[in-house]
Amino acid sequence: MKKYIKNFEVKANLHLNELYSVLKLTPVDGLMPDMYPGQFVQVLIENSGHTYLRRPISINFLDKEKNELWLLVRGAGEGTKSLLRIDVGSILNLVLPLGKGFSLKSERALLVGGGVGVAPLLLLGKTLNEHGTDVSFLLGARSGADLLLVDEFAKYGTVFLSTEDGSIGEEGLVTCNSAMQSDFDIIQCCGPLPMMKAVAKIARRRGIECEVSLENMMACGLGACLCCVEDTVSDGNVCVCKEGPVFNINELKWQI
Repeated sequence: MKKYIKNFEVKANLHLNELYSVLKLTPVDGLMPDMYPGQFVQVLIENSGHTYLRRPISINFLDKEKNELWLLVRGAGEGTKSLLRIDVGSILNLVLPLGKGFSLKSERALLVGGGVGVAPLLLLGKTLNEHGTDVSFLLGARSGADLLLVDEFAKYGTVFLSTEDGSIGEEGLVTCNSAMQSDFDIIQCCGPLPMMKAVAKIARRRGIECEVSLENMMACGLGACLCCVEDTVSDGNVCVCKEGPVFNINELKWQI
């Protein structure tokens, strides 16, 4: 798939809370590349004396009518925190689209996300919904205040919620949510590694196909720097940024 280095203008910076923002971007030249759910971009952080590498960020959503690309950004370090403060009208340079995304053939799909891991599931849910899939979302967070974009997810499927403090939805981890006991063709998941392994364990025990989007440390996004290598069953060590970030759990050497 062809890769691009393109400038995007920031049309909106929507602060969800002190840690998260949704950046809505449009290509300066007006031409939006084709992108698929589960792919990501590498963002150049300019005017930073300590951030030398681009930052990998999942593609959150594509609004084709407005020609907008959405990025859900968590302020984790200096680079991403600077993105939370970026002004409307600023220009961001992106390398995109990168990686391989989720499969899109299923009748009933459960999309499970935690924290910033919910980011790629919005475009995935929209795309599956358009393909006729019965989509359910299971979103987890520490508290109700930490849940992200719930109203947007509700546009494309049924939403189940888990919070550790029980303030919204079912109390506990996503793996304890009653939605995990329903029948699905596939479970597609992104979030903290322990969460994904726990979801994968349940899927394997129940004989349900399962895909996960890995968040290994990435530098180049092109498979050159070897920062993000993962050992797989069929192909040995592969670069997550190039051969993933989405993998079927049967390809991963996880002890689950």
